Amino acid sequence: MDEIKKQFGKHLRKLRQEKKLTQEELADKADMHSTYIGQIERGKRNPSLINLYKLTKALKISGGHLLPF
Repeated sequence: MDEIKKQFGKHLRKLRQEKKLTQEELADKADMHSTYIGQIERGKRNPSLINLYKLTKALKISGGHLLPF
């Protein structure tokens, strides 16, 4: 399961950088803490369904684009 979290985090970082957002900017748009975004990107956290939804809205992408698999 740790590998899935790392893979997701790496993909989230790529999506964030493509949108030219800092972790702080993404956190602000998603109503999350920037530390939490960093932990997700490093594969240390497993975001909830609600937080996945917030990330899709903040990044302006569909849910299918958020998942790397």
